[in-house]
Amino acid sequence: MSQIPFQLTGLDPSSTWQPLPSQAPPGFPASGNGLWYISPGQADGWATEWLPIGNGYVAGGLASPDLPFQRHHRSDRTGAIASMPGETMQETMHVNIESLWSGGPMQDPSYNGGNQLPSQQGAMAQDMQAYRQAIFASSNGTINNIEELMTPPGAYGSYAAAPSLLTTMDLNGLTTDYFRWLDLDEAVARTMWTEGDVTYIREQFCSQPAQACVQYVNTTDGSQLPSLTYAFSIVIDAGLPVPNITCLDDDTLMVTGLVNDPGMAYEVLARVRTSNGASTSCAPSGGNATLSVANTEEAWITWVGGTNYDMYAGTATEGFSFAGPDPHAALVPLLDAATASSVSYRSLLATHTADYAAVMAPFSLSLGQTPDFSTPTDQLKAAYETNVGNSYLEWVLFNYGRYLLAGSSRGDLPPNLQGKWVETWSNPWGADYHSNINIQMNHWFAEMTNMDVMLPLFNYIENTWAPRGAETAQILYNISRGWVTHDEMNIFGHTGMKLDGNSAQWADYPESAVWMMIHVWDHFDYTNNITWFREQGWPLLKSVAEFHLDKLIPDLHFNDSTLVTNPCNSPEQVPITFGCAHAQQLIWQLFNSIEKGYALSGDTDTAFLEEVKERREQMDKGIHIGWWGQLQEWKVDMDSPTDTHRHLSHLIGLYPGYAITSYNPSIQNGSLYGYNKSDVLAAAEISLFHRGNGTGPDADSGWEKVWRAACWAQLTNASEFYFELSYAVERNFAGNLLDQYTPNTGPDGVFQIDANFGYPAALLNGLLQAPDVASYSTPLVITILPALPDVWPSGYIKGARTRGGMTLDLAWEHGKPTSVNIVVDQNVQARPVQIVYNGNVLATFTTSGGITKAIGLN
Repeated sequence: MSQIPFQLTGLDPSSTWQPLPSQAPPGFPASGNGLWYISPGQADGWATEWLPIGNGYVAGGLASPDLPFQRHHRSDRTGAIASMPGETMQETMHVNIESLWSGGPMQDPSYNGGNQLPSQQGAMAQDMQAYRQAIFASSNGTINNIEELMTPPGAYGSYAAAPSLLTTMDLNGLTTDYFRWLDLDEAVARTMWTEGDVTYIREQFCSQPAQACVQYVNTTDGSQLPSLTYAFSIVIDAGLPVPNITCLDDDTLMVTGLVNDPGMAYEVLARVRTSNGASTSCAPSGGNATLSVANTEEAWITWVGGTNYDMYAGTATEGFSFAGPDPHAALVPLLDAATASSVSYRSLLATHTADYAAVMAPFSLSLGQTPDFSTPTDQLKAAYETNVGNSYLEWVLFNYGRYLLAGSSRGDLPPNLQGKWVETWSNPWGADYHSNINIQMNHWFAEMTNMDVMLPLFNYIENTWAPRGAETAQILYNISRGWVTHDEMNIFGHTGMKLDGNSAQWADYPESAVWMMIHVWDHFDYTNNITWFREQGWPLLKSVAEFHLDKLIPDLHFNDSTLVTNPCNSPEQVPITFGCAHAQQLIWQLFNSIEKGYALSGDTDTAFLEEVKERREQMDKGIHIGWWGQLQEWKVDMDSPTDTHRHLSHLIGLYPGYAITSYNPSIQNGSLYGYNKSDVLAAAEISLFHRGNGTGPDADSGWEKVWRAACWAQLTNASEFYFELSYAVERNFAGNLLDQYTPNTGPDGVFQIDANFGYPAALLNGLLQAPDVASYSTPLVITILPALPDVWPSGYIKGARTRGGMTLDLAWEHGKPTSVNIVVDQNVQARPVQIVYNGNVLATFTTSGGITKAIGLN
């Protein structure tokens, strides 16, 4: 029999390997690019100990075993013996299907996306006008509530988990030499253990080409496996429909169910394949079933999952039903293709690893790290200290973020608050698409690290935000052009303001789509994909801009002839006011994107372009310096120097935006106030310093720390940058390197993926920056090593993308750059470029198709 896994992982089936407890497992990547452990993940610690696999469509969280684990260490540390009564017998995998949601029109046919009824449009217009007048007339420009504009959430719902897959192996003896690891070079999770004289290995991955997840098990010596049993857990929350688990055929389990009754329908199919001579049987029993395997040297089970959700049925024409066909007809061909007799486990694995490599390989990073093959990842994390750091762990965490994005973004829907990995039927914040930082942070690093993963995000916006958002614009704002969304978004087009008490501080956020247009513009700016821009990018930009052209109104508080937003909240701050810096900066940037993109858009609507230019000139640009030297969060100077709020909303123009970073007094009202660029950057630095380190009384999350790190890097402050970055690692990342919203909560911790994605973005911003600018005539400044900390004296970046359709390689030694190489795409927009290091311009050039620039540094 072919020892396929060992050829692929580097294991030698004939070896007499005897592992030490302080030695990485055989087959662990020689690059060190992975996570490894010498004890199982406990059943009650999935958010802190389990390991995730995924392909975007489906995903799984892995624990092995499902029962308590006791490890007895030998005093001489030459080996380890564990008393494991059944532990390695059972592997638990959470089954996640990207579109499996409670709520929505399938649960409540009257669900309308959190909107008022069309008949309320007149009343809403009157209420909106009354609120605006009250804000302008108030002495401090604020009011207490806007509840009349808001709507109860109704059947908003939550991202939900399907029944878990349980794999049981007939073993119950003493287990030694236990390892589990996640290979970030291949996107494969592995578990290895020895019982008696036999060493077992289990491999698991989720293949994007197959749209399936696979679990494989065999032994290192090719001996026969103990009997195997596969089943699905039916343990669910009280009051929810019990799934029906039966046999599709002798080697296939079928799970069907509803997430609510009534509600979305889902199905999971799982089929086992074995070596020759094996026997398989499927036995149904009272709504459940088990799949048994005997007399085999290897076995693998492949599962697929789907729902009757259809993202493209969320339009007025379709009655905003989001209803598609029963998933069975689509799942059977998927499973058949992945389990055909011509498809071996070897070919499944090879296709998966090649696909994953194609996504990851164009970019690579080194921090000068030395892999640590003697310390398990959870021990590395436990020993990690702020400002001391560990370049190897930091490098792994960077790569882990890319792995998680590849595993959660390449389906039909973008990654949500937990990527695609959840444990239960109802999850914190619904595991939804919070749109005032979270979904944005999920994608911050994708373009620069050359990952082709963005289209699901734009398809989701186009097909779930825009259709219902046009209705919200009409009913709530009395605006007939474009569309609008607010902060909390599900997969059913929830576009209204979500009422939960006086919840304006997070619900009053009509700029959510404006922030997302940064990603739309950046995708074009980085990829130079004109075809995509004309077909999808430009229509999105234009429709969001049209709405905000009509929403800006004259400032009747200061009467300074500027246009402002009203009402507005700076996410997620309490004052309901006007002219919030966050909103004004974002809309200004959106209008710049319209002017820059118009020539290549294919649009002939010159009246629209002129309207954008005119309104942009009139609008307040959101840049004001207050009484204690701060950059104001609101147009009224009411910031508190003791406000340590988790959000940095008014500093969005520092990072990830550019209204502050690329401040130009000649076009941003600087002449009205006497500000120059250094004044604005100094005010931003004061605000950032007073905002604290990300452990204020309102939250202690990882995402707020990495956002601060990115901002300090933008200010070229290496010490503060590295403090915040390393502080986030020490405080908010668990032993499995998943971000915990609140630290030190143990098994009850809440996993929230945004910091896993924000971390790579922040780290990269300390090494390479190319912030946007208002026009193509303004030089694009590419700054190398702007905030390099002392702990990374040598390293390199290969294959980074920058604006203007360029690819960049960078190397440094002894804390200084040694080379910069740039290749420009064909057919790019000509623009001036400056390469800057340590405040000095190293090179200048104008982009043109296909040119290369090699900047030698000594």
